[in-house]
Amino acid sequence: MTTIKKPLLMARELVSGYVSPGDTVVDATAGNGYDTLFLAELVGEQGKVYSFDIQSEAISRTTSKLLDANLLPRVRLICSGHENLASYLKEKVSAVMFNLGYLPGSDHSLVTRPETTLTALKASLEKLTPGGIITIVLYSGHAGGEEEKKIILDYCSKLDQNFYTVLFYGMINWKNHPPSLLAIEKKYIS
Repeated sequence: MTTIKKPLLMARELVSGYVSPGDTVVDATAGNGYDTLFLAELVGEQGKVYSFDIQSEAISRTTSKLLDANLLPRVRLICSGHENLASYLKEKVSAVMFNLGYLPGSDHSLVTRPETTLTALKASLEKLTPGGIITIVLYSGHAGGEEEKKIILDYCSKLDQNFYTVLFYGMINWKNHPPSLLAIEKKYIS
């Protein structure tokens, strides 16, 4: 039986179709480490994951998951905001994953902000290989979350369709700020 996937699961399904063993990818918001672990499995032994978070608690949780799965050597954990992504990435990447909002089970006042997310998104678009993907799961139920969602949606809606395809996926009948997904594919230009 097929069911409608929640935005986070849809993001993973999409990304899995764009990443091959040996690729370099980014988890722009490590959080509890689930996406970093997912990406580390996708890239294989020769691949590399850059994983960012401003909270040392998130880096610690992610490290623990990676150690348990014996995947830590594939990942570079960076305790820094995703807005600094361009200073760490020298190579092109095939995928970038964002989960906006706050770290579950932590201080809800520490949230992603539109200005840093937009900086990170622009850097991600520059570093993305043609045929690559960026996913952004938008959690908007926190203070400033609706503003961040609006700014990111507005920016992405203006991306040139000759260079990018942008998908919006979400539940329109759910109450209380359901998460939604943006997926941006960089087109091959001949």
